[in-house]
Amino acid sequence: MTRADLDKDRHEIAEMFDGVADRYDRTNTILSFGRDRSWRRATSAALDLRPGERVLDLGAGTGISTVDLGRSGAYAVGADISLGMLGVGRRVRPQVPLVAGDALALPFADASFDAVTISFALRNVNDTAGALREMARVTKPGGRLVVCEFSHPTVPVFRTVYLSYLMRSLPAVARKVASNPDAYVYLAESIRAWHNQSSLAAVIAESGWSQVGWRNLTGGVASLHRAVRV
Repeated sequence: MTRADLDKDRHEIAEMFDGVADRYDRTNTILSFGRDRSWRRATSAALDLRPGERVLDLGAGTGISTVDLGRSGAYAVGADISLGMLGVGRRVRPQVPLVAGDALALPFADASFDAVTISFALRNVNDTAGALREMARVTKPGGRLVVCEFSHPTVPVFRTVYLSYLMRSLPAVARKVASNPDAYVYLAESIRAWHNQSSLAAVIAESGWSQVGWRNLTGGVASLHRAVRV
């Protein structure tokens, strides 16, 4: 079992997500109390996609977020390292373009996309800056980046309650609803160990992106970071 404080081997990460693929979307909705839907809507709005644009949805999993992006009229392509997640996505969403892709070596040419987004997957890559540079490579100059990721609640009391939920309640709930409950122990640890809002903004700014800003979602449980390709 990969732990949050160890290097994230891409093969182990892929295998872990293969193991949760069948119930992944349903489990996320239950564990987030339905907030995952509003976070996807916020991500789509922040991208400000236009008909005819091309957008890469990295870490797309089963493609549920890629569907939302495509409603803008843009051509949305989902990419993920987990073949299990992609297999479920191709079965339940056969109309969605989904490809296998490593965040550190994307199978796309330079400047292929008008925008790129990654939701709740950047913290699972063992080289955050490297993934951000690779996303910049496949984005056109002036193109947009939106990162939606778990973050640090800004109110101390709420943060204490939230961390207690992460480390105690979330694994307990996962044992009842998830196809691989042990994976959610890793996911909880990875959230707790992840960058805060300003720290992630600094990494983005050093990785080929400018005009970096962010806003909190659900009191800082998650945050949206937006930037422009240099």
